[in-house]
Amino acid sequence: MNRFKQTVQKYEQSSFYLLLIGLLAALFFSATFVINRAISLEGGHWYWTASLRFFYTVLFLAMGFVFFKDFAYLKKILKDYVNSFWFYTISGTIGFGFFYSMICYASDFSPGWVVATTWQLTIIASLIVLSFFGKKVSKLTWVFTIIVFLGVTIVNLGHFSMDSLDLLLLGFIPVFIAAFSYPLGNQLIWEEKKRRKEINSSNTILDNAFAKVFLLTLGSFPFWIILFFITEPTYPSSGQFMSVAIVSLLSGVIATSLFLYARSIANSSSKLVIVDASQSGEVFFALIAEMIFLSALAPSVTSLFGIFLTIFGLILLVKFGK
Repeated sequence: MNRFKQTVQKYEQSSFYLLLIGLLAALFFSATFVINRAISLEGGHWYWTASLRFFYTVLFLAMGFVFFKDFAYLKKILKDYVNSFWFYTISGTIGFGFFYSMICYASDFSPGWVVATTWQLTIIASLIVLSFFGKKVSKLTWVFTIIVFLGVTIVNLGHFSMDSLDLLLLGFIPVFIAAFSYPLGNQLIWEEKKRRKEINSSNTILDNAFAKVFLLTLGSFPFWIILFFITEPTYPSSGQFMSVAIVSLLSGVIATSLFLYARSIANSSSKLVIVDASQSGEVFFALIAEMIFLSALAPSVTSLFGIFLTIFGLILLVKFGK
């Protein structure tokens, strides 16, 4: 084990190593789009695909806190949740509730690789959210975001025709909403962490990335309860329970851990760029997996052009955008 650890440490600062870990994270992240699409094609209701994932997330994280920390640490997190119930409910509803319910809803109308491509809009949305909170964004960055937006639009128009405008909108608009909801929820909790430091609060719960995910997940639970009564979904099958558990493990635990690990060992901005840009691999992994496992049709030439334009814009954005 020590020899393996020494070997890994030897290559940790290699750009190729970081790219490899980033692409591995993207591979596991892409499972979300493919499995969600498979559940939809089998008739599983999107509500359960969305809500069950967060139930599993709470379960997995709670077990992790107890195992790697102790039960007292879990109680400390739960106390923070109770003390800031309304904050976590609002930020969790926006950042996790709106975000993932829209992603799963869109899977009923669009292939996973289309959803994965459209999801890249979250980078643009992040810039807009940051601007809303007073952060400065350069004009060059906005130029690159327009390239990404054009690429995503071309992918959607290339996959659907104007004769199926309703499917186009039902597949695009929910992901568009999700792309803004996710960074907004994350920014709200970032601002809360900043506020606590400014008032010299001794509460350090939000310094733990996994604790933040746990708290936002708990905060989304009231949303899932209300949504249940609004949608009145049919009961999920045993297969859907299993599929969502796999998504939670692959994307919520493994992919997130790999991505955070790669970012934590990147010791320069150029290496951070490599890790961030590698996530565009989700589009290709989702496309290949759907073609192999779900017999999805190959994308049109127009859609392929849109994919490459999207990824080109993302690379420019993370490398030169400020």
